[in-house]
Amino acid sequence: MTDAPTNETIRLAGLDAEAEIRVDRWGIPHIKAQSEKDLFFLQGFNAARDRLWQLDLWRKRGLGLLAADFGPGYLAQDHAARHFLYRGDMAPEWLSYAPDTEAICTAFAAGINAYVVLCEAEPDRLPLEFAVFGTKPSRWRPSDVVRIRSHALTRNGLSEILRANIMALAGAETDLLRYEIDPPVQPKPAEGIVLADIPLAATRLFKLATAPVTFDKARLAATLDDVWTWTEVTDLGDVIQRVAEEGSNNWAVHGSRTGTGRPILASDPHRAHAVPSLRYLVHLEAPGFNAIGTGEPTAPGISLGHNEKIAFGLTIFGADQEDIYVYETKDGDPQQYRYGDGWEKITRIEEHFEVKGFADQTLALSFTRHGPILHEDPKKRQVIAMRSVWLSPGSAAYLGSLSYMRSPSVKAFSETLGCWGTPSVNHVIADVEGNIGWFTAGFTPVRPNWEGLLPVPGHGSHEWNGFLPADQLPRSYNPAEGFVASANEMNLPADRDPKAPSIGHEWAEVSRAQRIKSVLSADQKHTLKGSMALQTDTYSRPAATISGVLEKIAARHPLDEKQKQALALFKGWDHRLEAKSAAGALFEVWWMKHLRPALLARFAPNPTVRQLLLPGDVDRMLALLSEPGKVWGEAERDAMLLSTLSAGFADCENRLGTDPAVWRWGDLHRALFEHATSRVKAEGVADWNVGPLPLGGSRSTPMHAGYRMSDFGVNAGASVRLVMDVGDWDNSVCINTPGQSGDPRSSHYGDLAETWSKGEYVPLVYSEARISEETVRRILLVPAG
Repeated sequence: MTDAPTNETIRLAGLDAEAEIRVDRWGIPHIKAQSEKDLFFLQGFNAARDRLWQLDLWRKRGLGLLAADFGPGYLAQDHAARHFLYRGDMAPEWLSYAPDTEAICTAFAAGINAYVVLCEAEPDRLPLEFAVFGTKPSRWRPSDVVRIRSHALTRNGLSEILRANIMALAGAETDLLRYEIDPPVQPKPAEGIVLADIPLAATRLFKLATAPVTFDKARLAATLDDVWTWTEVTDLGDVIQRVAEEGSNNWAVHGSRTGTGRPILASDPHRAHAVPSLRYLVHLEAPGFNAIGTGEPTAPGISLGHNEKIAFGLTIFGADQEDIYVYETKDGDPQQYRYGDGWEKITRIEEHFEVKGFADQTLALSFTRHGPILHEDPKKRQVIAMRSVWLSPGSAAYLGSLSYMRSPSVKAFSETLGCWGTPSVNHVIADVEGNIGWFTAGFTPVRPNWEGLLPVPGHGSHEWNGFLPADQLPRSYNPAEGFVASANEMNLPADRDPKAPSIGHEWAEVSRAQRIKSVLSADQKHTLKGSMALQTDTYSRPAATISGVLEKIAARHPLDEKQKQALALFKGWDHRLEAKSAAGALFEVWWMKHLRPALLARFAPNPTVRQLLLPGDVDRMLALLSEPGKVWGEAERDAMLLSTLSAGFADCENRLGTDPAVWRWGDLHRALFEHATSRVKAEGVADWNVGPLPLGGSRSTPMHAGYRMSDFGVNAGASVRLVMDVGDWDNSVCINTPGQSGDPRSSHYGDLAETWSKGEYVPLVYSEARISEETVRRILLVPAG
């Protein structure tokens, strides 16, 4: 178990000198070692102590080793995952991040393995999930830390395939309902590309390679006859919705605009919710290095947090890091594809897969010179492949932080960003000298003759010309506004040369960014509490915009009884989607279940196209509702708003009762952290889910709380939040959810969930004095022998 006893001593082979892990009362480990080698060894050991099941599952998913543990139902997912592993030389890979990356990853993997060895000697330490599934944790190799790319976020390969399908069926204008293009360009198919020939099936391999691991009884009982049954991850609408919801917020406020005169930095990354959490808070201290913050438990170091001199946070930046290539194959020889003036042979790599309960299987992985093959059609003599920055050295997610987490200043931080490959991000930084900065980073392909919005020929006419140098990506240092902020919005500088290489054209809706910048602009004496309130702010721009339109419409039209009751509920509403809000419940049900579908149906009458548009571009839809203009008439717009409002009100009555006074958004909008075992309940196994918890917000609010359209269940948003007082570090606060530990037996498994759901925080203690005050468990580590 990860909690008991309160104090213990563990002897570890591989440790050079005595060290300690002190766990505070919120489950955050403070690791102190006498060298960086021992520190990263213990970071791996400690990550396994709290998250061994998660680490083992992620490794097996990423390397394509699931079928060995779980049977034929996972073989197709293994096959897909192996297509996206880094397969290049390791020497340039190790040197891409920091000079000591290989040493750090070697120590980190050795630490994980040391905990596996400890579990073998003391089986009671082994997480319960291994017994449920009858599996064992495997040993890590250092290269496992970096070769797995498919846990990260990139873009926009799937979107290119969707755009091709929508344009073939309905045109480019309709596709703008799915994704507004900014900077605006007119997407046109390249010569030789027939958009109708790009099948949706070409999305399957990538979706499966990047899908989380799910369990159900049928899949676990599969035979070899069923292998290809589990290749459809979900419907396309849900896939794109998930991608759209995995964003973040961050900002850094200059001391001239704070109450203390010190900078404040806040960062809350948004991803799919899970138990255990995607993120893990940890404090790392060794001579010359002292940093605290969060990253993913499978990676050494931290990517958001602070050291003694700087604080740093990140959000996704919309650089386009993928392209889809279409090839003509040779008549009579589908193993060859046209390139230049000749033909090249498809690379087929035969790989062996262990399969639980069956003989090993051999499957081929297929590649062109540009990357993994997504689809082959011998009848059309066509092959489709994806090129991704993942195939380049230096593209392991977040590993560039191994350079910047040791930086002493904002400027020094910026000088490390050539080492940052994926995901493409907006970094915000503040230092104890009072400086703040915003720096975008990530490998950004230079496309000399196209914008990356549609599939292109693979015969050599559309090739990348390297990556944009890091210092040519957008950035600012101590701006006149006194703060920097990002929320995945389109934030390319307005004065950027339109002839400069394209960076990206697809971005998150602007709602969160507008609200954050509006609040920060109006706050001349920003405080830590102000940042906490902004991270948990539930103001909805769509609610404010649509309510304003509705108010004008209602003044000039007769209303039915339900419309009158709805208007009464909205009257005086502040447009905050609080968990206790009746108006918030009505608005979200009306907007997402009635008005939005009606709007999409009006402009995309083809139901197949509508499915591909989901969840829809919010900014585009708000513009259509606010200013009908030449696109459609006011009368039609008015009728749609009023009729869907009546339907939305009736829907709320069915869901929440006939008395609007007792409606609560949080009664529908609830966060359930679902454990992997929940759908394969074994006899005698407890319910390891956490929640459900009522929650405010939506995908459009700064407190990002995306939800499933089927039942409003919250499935994405900020699990971890950090607000840092730069220079007076012990004032900093944080929260993780549902807890730090992944072991259901631990008191830190779900102990932070309720605090998180209320928008509250816990201290991020950093000084020796505060750590000593808050320590509830101490683990002394001593070298074996």
